[in-house]
Amino acid sequence: MIADKELRGLFKIESEERLQRLDSGLLQLEKAPTDQSLLDDLFREAHSLKGAARMLGLAEIQALAHQLEDALGAARKAGAGLAPEAVAEMNPRLEAIRRLVQIEIGEATGTDSAAPAPVSPPVAPARPATAAPVIVQPATARPESFRIETIRVDPKRLDALLTQTGELTVTKIRIARRLAEMDELLEFCEEWGRTIQANADGRTGQRLESLQAMLNHLRTGAYEDSTRLDFIADQLESGIRAMRLLPMSTLFVLFPRLVHDVAREQHKEAELVIEGDETVADKHVLEEMKDPLMHMLRNAVGHGIESPERREQAGKPRAGSIRIKASQTHSSIIIEVSDDGQGLDLDEIRLTARKHGMYRDDELDAMSEAQVQSLILMPGFSTSVTVDEVSGRGVGMDVVRNSIERLKGTLEIESTPGQGLTLRAQLPVTLATVRVLIVAANDRRYALPVEHVQFSRKLQPGMLYTMEGRQTVSLDGQAISVARLPELLDLTTPAAKTSSRGAPPAPICVVLCLGEERFGLLVDELYDETEVVLKTQGTLLKRVRNVAGATILETGEVCMVLNPYDLLKTLRKKSAFAGPAVADATIAARKLLLLAEDSITTRTQEKRILEGAGYEVVTAVDGADAYNKLGSRPFDAVISDVQMPNMSGLALTEKIRANRKYAELPIILVTSLASEEDQRRGLEAGASAYIAKSSFDQQVLLECLARLI
Repeated sequence: MIADKELRGLFKIESEERLQRLDSGLLQLEKAPTDQSLLDDLFREAHSLKGAARMLGLAEIQALAHQLEDALGAARKAGAGLAPEAVAEMNPRLEAIRRLVQIEIGEATGTDSAAPAPVSPPVAPARPATAAPVIVQPATARPESFRIETIRVDPKRLDALLTQTGELTVTKIRIARRLAEMDELLEFCEEWGRTIQANADGRTGQRLESLQAMLNHLRTGAYEDSTRLDFIADQLESGIRAMRLLPMSTLFVLFPRLVHDVAREQHKEAELVIEGDETVADKHVLEEMKDPLMHMLRNAVGHGIESPERREQAGKPRAGSIRIKASQTHSSIIIEVSDDGQGLDLDEIRLTARKHGMYRDDELDAMSEAQVQSLILMPGFSTSVTVDEVSGRGVGMDVVRNSIERLKGTLEIESTPGQGLTLRAQLPVTLATVRVLIVAANDRRYALPVEHVQFSRKLQPGMLYTMEGRQTVSLDGQAISVARLPELLDLTTPAAKTSSRGAPPAPICVVLCLGEERFGLLVDELYDETEVVLKTQGTLLKRVRNVAGATILETGEVCMVLNPYDLLKTLRKKSAFAGPAVADATIAARKLLLLAEDSITTRTQEKRILEGAGYEVVTAVDGADAYNKLGSRPFDAVISDVQMPNMSGLALTEKIRANRKYAELPIILVTSLASEEDQRRGLEAGASAYIAKSSFDQQVLLECLARLI
């Protein structure tokens, strides 16, 4: 039996689903033995089942699934389908696999079934094939009740439920406010009663006492209902969140092989140590953190860990140590990736920034160590002089930062020269609701995520001054650049209000902290700190600068939840920082490319090459997806594979050329189809260029793009 309880449960669910699809598919295949799409589906199911069994070391199941895969694969390749006898031969194998699965998950009720001997895969045999001997244990005499022990739920349904629980949380807060208003009403009634008694109006006083008693009874019942609502809402929210929680081991199990293979490619020795893999996190966090963590680990091997010879010279073990650690606080999930390599070379980082014109010498000299280290998070930044699968393309760490910021998290860097580097990602536990500080500017309310608010202070006359043309305030002995919130949001500023003394009210400075950076927002008022449901923008407003989303306050007012990272970028663009700061690279308007490729591996590789050359790339998984995205932005060129599901590259090219709007749009086909006939078909469809993958060279692609654009 599979020892790991979690893996046992996952394999149980997956194998049951795949076996059911195979069973149903074989029944259909007996009626339509030449159905190519059905053969394709069954082949994929057998292949996936084999892979899952291999991952768990289930050799017997793997061998049987491999036989099914071979037979289906041969039939697909031959194009002649399967004879009914060959299909019938697969059914006992399927039953044997099902029996073995029951044994491995601990649900077998009878004698173990024996697996059939391997046979050659049939390819539309002319005469009935002789079935290999299969021993299938007859069903037990005792009838078993039909039970469904596991229910699979669409994650979108859980997301919807989680959103509703967030709304319930906001409703709780609103009810609490109504109770506070009721308390104020009772206090007013009591004060009114004392006034009436003083005037000796007995009858009115009696009526008022009755009204007070009714209000007290109503208040008591409302408080009881509110307490019950709090309990139910908390239980419901925690239950739904628990359903979405998965252990970090679900993600971390992917990385030992990655580190091993990358180290081998780099001719290095490295060991991965995993800690805290029992820490649980939301399913969405695990999904979104996969690629960033892969980037971190690749960089740890490629940039951090030295060669075995260099490590020995430095008195270190030949094998480098890479550690990935997960932990959790009451409000955050922390994931650390650290290595005992050479750390960051600050001089090399400054040299690269200077060479690419990102900063002047005086600006780099004025930066702190932490600010210089943060330069590696800038788009296009790379200190590598060579381009390979691990480094040199100028992509990676900015992808890491952007992914973490999308999850409303932060990324910290700690490096000690010669001793190693630590990257620490801090992510919020909850993604459906966010705790915010409500502020007001120009008579409109805005929300700022509390995790980035350091403190707020009312500025007295003389505290705000101009230094080198920039608004600055000195707080806690540090000069901080500030800006009025309406100016950052490009809103018109109304005439200044005046206080009762005739002077404009003192502004309030809210200081936000993003990593090592601090900046201030000048607002008119502070209202409250509360928890709100974050409503992300729809497709029409998918990305609005400075705005992370919206929420509805208890007053019914729509309130924008601001994005502190965007506000920081806007502040940098409008005026230089008071003191050194890490700014985004000044990049000229980059050419925009649409890349259509169904293979995720090829798509990722081509995207890295193109982004490393300075292009902005939008990816599509097939021709249909590419054509849908084509009208969303003004693309400068299209790069497409030919063999893709839903819509091929040739069909995509023809459809683009059929639209007069795209008559001059360069289209490059990059495909494994390399014959002269294939090239002719591609050019006839309207392609501007045709590059065969067999002779693919990234320089050829880049030169072709530059010439066509």
